[in-house]
Amino acid sequence: MLKILSALLCVISMMAWAEPDPEFLEPEQALKMSASARDHQTVEVRFAIAQGYYLYKNKLKISADQGVQLGEIDFPASLPHDDPNFGKVETYRGQLVLPVQIKNPVAQQFKLTVIAQGCADAGLCYPPITQIADIKLAAVARSKASAVAVLASVIKPAVNTETPVIKELAKETLASASVVASAVLVSAVAPAVAAPLAQASDTGQINSLLGSGNLTLILFSFFGFGLLLALTPCVFPMIPILSGIIIGHGDQISKKRAFVLSLFYVLGMAVSYAAAGVAAGLSGSMLSAALQNIWVLGAFALVFVLLSLSMFGFYELQLPASLQSKISGSANRQQGGSLLGVLMMGALSALIVGPCVAAPLAGALLYIAQTHNAVLGGAALFVMALGMGVPLIMVACAASALPRAGAWMENIKKVFGVLLLAVAIWLVSPVLPAVFAMLAWAALLIISAIFLRAIDPLPADSKGWPRFCKGLGVIALLAGSALLIGALSGGRDPLQPLQGLQAQAKAESYPPFSKVTTLSQLEQELAQTNQPVMLDFYADWCVSCKEMEKLTFSNPEVAARMGQMRRLQVDVTANTADDKALLKRFKLFGPPGIIFFNKEGKELQSSIGFKSAEPFKQLLDQVLEK
Repeated sequence: MLKILSALLCVISMMAWAEPDPEFLEPEQALKMSASARDHQTVEVRFAIAQGYYLYKNKLKISADQGVQLGEIDFPASLPHDDPNFGKVETYRGQLVLPVQIKNPVAQQFKLTVIAQGCADAGLCYPPITQIADIKLAAVARSKASAVAVLASVIKPAVNTETPVIKELAKETLASASVVASAVLVSAVAPAVAAPLAQASDTGQINSLLGSGNLTLILFSFFGFGLLLALTPCVFPMIPILSGIIIGHGDQISKKRAFVLSLFYVLGMAVSYAAAGVAAGLSGSMLSAALQNIWVLGAFALVFVLLSLSMFGFYELQLPASLQSKISGSANRQQGGSLLGVLMMGALSALIVGPCVAAPLAGALLYIAQTHNAVLGGAALFVMALGMGVPLIMVACAASALPRAGAWMENIKKVFGVLLLAVAIWLVSPVLPAVFAMLAWAALLIISAIFLRAIDPLPADSKGWPRFCKGLGVIALLAGSALLIGALSGGRDPLQPLQGLQAQAKAESYPPFSKVTTLSQLEQELAQTNQPVMLDFYADWCVSCKEMEKLTFSNPEVAARMGQMRRLQVDVTANTADDKALLKRFKLFGPPGIIFFNKEGKELQSSIGFKSAEPFKQLLDQVLEK
C-alpha cells in the first residue's frame, strides 16, 4: 500500500512539473483597438480588452497627423485597481468606447495614433504599445444630416407651445408671427432627426456645426436660431424702440420708408452682435456684460425718457439748424442722416437692451475662442441677428400702416411714449434697489391710468371705445396701487407686490444656493462635497436667469432633484475680475450657465441658456445617475 501511494505522489509531482507556463496574448490581441469616424466631427476609439487583462486610464494617449487637432477624451467611469507596479490606479476591462472630438477637421483622411498600456492579472505587464488607424471622415451628406439634427435638437424644445415660457410669451404682440415662422422651420427639419445626439450639450453641438465648414448650412441654421431668439424676452424691449422710431417720423412715412428704417435698425443690431461676438470670443469676456452698470444703463434710460417726452408733444427732437444744414444739404442727405441714427440705435440696443446669452450665441463664441476663426463665427452671429430682426421688420411695417388721421395718430404716439418709459424702467431695474424699481412701475401705471380717465365719470351715452380705455385705466390703476402698497409694505417682487403684507415671508419654492465668489473657493467646495454639485452662473441683468428661477427651479419635481445636490451660485452682476476668471474657467461668455459635477468634483456636463422644467428635470436625472 505504501508503495502505491509513493508511486501516485511521484506521478502527480511529475505532472505538476511538466505543466507549461501561462500563455499570454500578444499586446495587440490583449488590448485590441479599432477606430472609425462617428460623424464629421467625432472619432470613436474602441478597445476590446481580453478577459483577465486591464487597461490603464492614465497611460492612454490619442493623437492625429495632418494638422488635425483633437479635443479632450470623454472618459467613461473607470475601475479602481491596486496595481503592484503603479499603486492605486484607474483601469478599464472588457469593452471601452471613447468618443473623441475633432476641433479642426482640416483633412478628410488622416491617421489616428493610439498609445495604450495594460497588464494581465496573471502578473505580466506590457510596455506601452502604439496602434494606428486610418480615419475617413463622414461624407458631406452625412455632415448635413448631423447638422440638421443639431438644428432640430435646439429648435424643437424652443417652440414647444406646452412650456410655460412659450405660453407666457405667446401673449406678446410679436409671438404669433414668430411662432408661425419657427413652426415652418421645425416642420421642415424635425422629421429628419432619427435620434438625439448622445449626451452632448447644445453649445457643443453648435460648436460642432460651425466646425463642419459647410457655410450654407451654417448660415441657414443660425438664421433659424435668430428667429427662435426673437421669441425671448431679450428681444421684446426692442419692439417699442423701433416702433417709436417709425411712429416718430410723422405722417409722411410710407411702408417702403418704414421697411428701410427697420432694415437699418436690424443691420445695426446685426453688426453690433457680430463685432461684439468676435471681440468676446477672442478676448474671453462679453462687452455687453461690462456695460451692465448703473451709469451706462442710466444714460441709455435717460435717452428713452427724452424720446418718450417728445412722443407726448413736450418738444421736438431735432438737430440744431446750423448743424442740420451742414449734415443735410439736401433732402436725401437729411434722410441719410436719420438712417445713420437708426443704425446706431440698433447697434446700441443689441449691446445694452438685450445682453442675453443663449446656446447659439454661446456656441459661436466658443468656436471663435477655440479656432480664432473670426470670419466664420462673425458671419454666423451676423446672420443670427438678421433672423432676430425679421419679426422686428414685420412689426415696423405694420406700424407704418396705421391710419395717420390727427387725433388717432396723437394717441398712438402717446401709447409708444408710455412703452418707451417702460423700456427705460426695465433697463435700470436690475441695478436699482427693488423698492425703487417697484415705485417707478407704480408711478408709470398710476399716471397712465389718470390719463386714461380711470377716475373720471363717463357720460351716460359713451360708446365702446371710451369705456374700453377707461377699463384699461382702472386695471392700470389697481396694478399701480398694488405695486405702491407692496413697495411701502416691504414687498420686493413686482410680480408678487403684496408679498410683504404676509405675516411671515414666504420661503423660496426651490432650495437656496450657496454663493461662490472665487475659483479657490469653488475648488474648496468641490473638494469637500460628498454629493453631486450644481454650479449656477447668475446676474441681476440676465432675463433668462430670472426665467429659470420663476419657471424652472420653482417646479416641484425640479426642486426635489435640486435638493439632492450641493447648490452653488456665482453672481456675475458686478463683472469683477473674479467673476471673469470663473466664467473663463468654464468657457462661458455670460449667464445663464449651469455646470454639473459628480461626487468627486469632476465636471460632467453643462447647460447654457434657458431650459424649461421638463428638459431640465431630465438633465438633472442624468447627472444624479452618474
